[in-house]
Amino acid sequence: MARWTIKNVRLAGVSACMPKNVVKTADIPLFTPEEAAVFDNTVGIKERRIGPDTLCASDMCQAAAEKLLAEMGWEKDSIDMLVFESVTGDYYPTPPTSCLLQDRLGLSTNCFCIDLPMGCCGTLYAINVAGNMLSSGNIHRALLLVGDTALRMGSQQDKSRVPLFGDCGTAIALEYDTNAEDIIIDFQTLGSGHKALMTPHGGFRNRITPDSFIPEDFGNGIIRAPKDTMIDGMSVLTFAISRPPKSIQQIIDDYKIDVNADIDYFLIHQANKLIVDRVVKKLKLPIDKVPYDLEEFGNLGGASIPSLMVTRTAEPMRGDKPIKMLCSSFGLGLSWGTMIITANNVVIPELIEI
Repeated sequence: MARWTIKNVRLAGVSACMPKNVVKTADIPLFTPEEAAVFDNTVGIKERRIGPDTLCASDMCQAAAEKLLAEMGWEKDSIDMLVFESVTGDYYPTPPTSCLLQDRLGLSTNCFCIDLPMGCCGTLYAINVAGNMLSSGNIHRALLLVGDTALRMGSQQDKSRVPLFGDCGTAIALEYDTNAEDIIIDFQTLGSGHKALMTPHGGFRNRITPDSFIPEDFGNGIIRAPKDTMIDGMSVLTFAISRPPKSIQQIIDDYKIDVNADIDYFLIHQANKLIVDRVVKKLKLPIDKVPYDLEEFGNLGGASIPSLMVTRTAEPMRGDKPIKMLCSSFGLGLSWGTMIITANNVVIPELIEI
């Protein structure tokens, strides 16, 4: 079983950065006004933040990190580990963007750097990797940078994908603390479902060729080329409303959790309203404990969970009272994870806009 109990690790800070530019569904040329209204009411994503093509995920992560470190008062030489989690790094396939950010942030050359490309599950993967390294006390501080500019991965003529994603970069600070509550993280993987979310050409299995740029009309407003990231919407929906809820329920059962009394917030990956609503209904979660921000920012990929913390649960997390959160993410791979984390006195700056 891929489940960890991470001891001695505290969530010390969270920050998020997004572009100032707001794109409403009605502003997307692919939609008629009537179609935009239907999309807003069913999928639930009414706005998203989209930056210029020159803005990378690493730029937003860097801005989030600089603000967070300044407010926390952490010396940059004190950071032992830097994780960059994204599927939209600065360069492909090399160099690792985490190494570039070590330099741009002015961190010590003794800082351990690693890239993780796990998509919508990214925050949970980053916390698991860094948390397990911190837990022993061999290192004491880790900075996790999670962000994506996922819209640019696909065709701008793909109606199934264009309206879903927003741009965002986040920073998460973890530190070694023997008084910290345990972090519980559980992961599962269904590699046989990988074709539901994939970029057919561009890796070493299918190299880029002139044919990679030839678009094909799949009907229903979906036009894309093999180089473009694609989504099999029905397969993703079926996966998201079946596998992750079972894992959440297993955690609830294994740890004898009363969903009404023991958990303060359920932070569910903001894929779309249809999916989140179905998960909530299936598990009979108290709706007042399930924050949404997808209507304002869209699907932010791996940055979805820290974005919720910054935009929806910051005030209680900043307080002295411990706040217990159950987090669920699901996406590329196919992969999904469930995490229980307790937080208080967390430094959370206001949302940064650039």
